Amino acid sequence: MRSVRIGKLELRGNLVLAPMAGVTDLPFRLLCEEQGIALSCTEMVSAKAVLYESRNTEAILERGKGESPLAVQLFGSDPEIMGEIAARLEERFDVLDVNMGCPVPKIVRNGEGSALMREPELAGRIIKAMVSRVHKPVTVKFRKGFSAGESTAPEFAKRMEDAGAAAVTVHGRTREQYYSGKADWEVLRSVKEAVSIPVIGNGDVFSPEDAKRMLKSTGVDGIALARAVRGNPWLIRRTVLFLESGVLPEEPGLEERLRLMERHIELMVEYKGERTAVREMRKHLSWYTAGLPRSSDFRRRANAAETSEELRGLLSLLRG
Repeated sequence: MRSVRIGKLELRGNLVLAPMAGVTDLPFRLLCEEQGIALSCTEMVSAKAVLYESRNTEAILERGKGESPLAVQLFGSDPEIMGEIAARLEERFDVLDVNMGCPVPKIVRNGEGSALMREPELAGRIIKAMVSRVHKPVTVKFRKGFSAGESTAPEFAKRMEDAGAAAVTVHGRTREQYYSGKADWEVLRSVKEAVSIPVIGNGDVFSPEDAKRMLKSTGVDGIALARAVRGNPWLIRRTVLFLESGVLPEEPGLEERLRLMERHIELMVEYKGERTAVREMRKHLSWYTAGLPRSSDFRRRANAAETSEELRGLLSLLRG
């Protein structure tokens, strides 16, 4: 199992948790840490929202006791604001990551997220502004390119390195692809060849075997897991064991799945309170139970549950 060094930070492995809105909150990150993730990341947060002390940002920025290492992912297009917020948050996080890959239209219309791939000079100034204000590593996440057919990631990665980025994460799809089609792993190899800083690959890793193939075929230093861990956080543990030993662990059985669901409910209640925990666990339980026998009836009843105790009781439905 390789380790990855990002600036002065030495990770204890090479699997990282990619930021996902509505998914990588504190309870889920703690669950993934228990499964062996080497670096977690908060949900994406607006630098302007932090600047103006938006009510919703503090929950996103909450860090668990002992949670480490942890990156915060910021988005924005104003170098001065990005530098200021990086300095403000530096003491709370181990890595300051910048989102330059989000494809959501309202983000792109504001010149943020993946729109910055069309403004490489501005993107470079953002990274320089942040690096000049902090001592912790600054990293960048972006895509293969913006428009269909584009493959600007290698040149963009080099510009980010020159601006002071300590590592880059590259999603092998363009902005126009969103999450459709197949991720281009060849562009990951091209990025790795273009820079000397660590490169984290992202896109279409849904199994331990996929992870091994990506590492071998592209030469990337690490892998960012995203959609594949929704309802499947044990993918992290299975992948870690596979990369360390070469032996593919079995898929978890029903009882192991149920124990992990109960653990997730427990963490949700602990950190978010009963009402919010029950509401937000519904989507997670939908992901956890996809494809299981009797899961349709379970999801219907879980969506009507009002307490965490009800949710725990309903898990028995899956046992038959």
